[in-house]
Amino acid sequence: MIIDTTKIEAINSFFRLGSLKEVYGIIWMLVPIFILVLGITLGVLVIVWLEREISAGIQQRIGPEYAGPLGILQALADGTKLLFKENILPSRGDTRLFSLGPSIAVISILLSYSVIPFSYRFILADLSIGVFLWIAVSSLAPVGLLMSGYGSNNKYSFLGGLRAAAQSISYEIPLTLCVLSISLLSNSLSTVDIVEAQSKYGFWGWNLWRQPIGFIVFLISSLAECERLPFDLPEAEEELVAGYQTEYSGIKFGLFYVASYLNLLVSSLFVTVLYLGGWNLSIPYLFVPELFDINRRSKVFGTIIGIFITLAKTYLFLFISIATRWTLPRLRMDQLLNLGWKFLLPISLGNLLLTTSFQLLSL
Repeated sequence: MIIDTTKIEAINSFFRLGSLKEVYGIIWMLVPIFILVLGITLGVLVIVWLEREISAGIQQRIGPEYAGPLGILQALADGTKLLFKENILPSRGDTRLFSLGPSIAVISILLSYSVIPFSYRFILADLSIGVFLWIAVSSLAPVGLLMSGYGSNNKYSFLGGLRAAAQSISYEIPLTLCVLSISLLSNSLSTVDIVEAQSKYGFWGWNLWRQPIGFIVFLISSLAECERLPFDLPEAEEELVAGYQTEYSGIKFGLFYVASYLNLLVSSLFVTVLYLGGWNLSIPYLFVPELFDINRRSKVFGTIIGIFITLAKTYLFLFISIATRWTLPRLRMDQLLNLGWKFLLPISLGNLLLTTSFQLLSL
């Protein structure tokens, strides 16, 4: 039997080329993920530094100043310290739930970043159900907190986990109703479509003006979802030591610390996307449309401008949330639940009904 070596070489070269294409495809798929994770990490470090500086200014004291210029490396130093601390496991607790809880909290929040459009062309996954994916995925974080509280075998930790679950249920419903109102106005659940729908009428087309009641409810609900003061009942130091974090140390405690700031950043980004027009800067756009219409610019320039505008709006909301933390006192648990169920839920439901009525009348 005669073997045609030329055919064999052609087949081998084809498979080599195919495997090479697969490798390149995997690399190009991982590059945006790596850039996003790196950007998120830097964003969290900046938020930690900003919170310390703003809180120091509000309380008229000196903030971090020795670790790097203006103390900007203090957050990095704290994270490095947590990496090298001893990892302690409770002897009578459920070690599997204890170890799994922080991971679930962080992963569920990280997945939310995949549907956030930082710019016109810079989004990891433009899904048709983007905002609902965020709501569904973010609702898993309290499950991790409840697992952590139960697995710690500590009454303070367990009570903190229960509070986190109750608080999430109370404020997730008004937040979802506000997102439904935005989806009705935009006729889409895609985050990119929601931003583009706001750009049609310039500055006055932002959902901030079209949904003022929903914006206030969303603002309060997002602060409660992030467990920020005055809604930090799950980890109230005066009552529960540190809540569900009481028995944690080392890298696991660091994961909870990172998760809280990741949640704050993702909530701020969704405020920007849903209510503040996303990457569109509409006021200068009215005067110099050729410069600020990033859809007509080059890919690199348009992406950079869009990311800068999105982050500027996001850090404005971050400043508001940080100032709120150091201004308002903490609510009691019954006041927190009453606010969610007796006030925010009826208001958000009424806002949804009004939005639906106006949409039907405009057809």
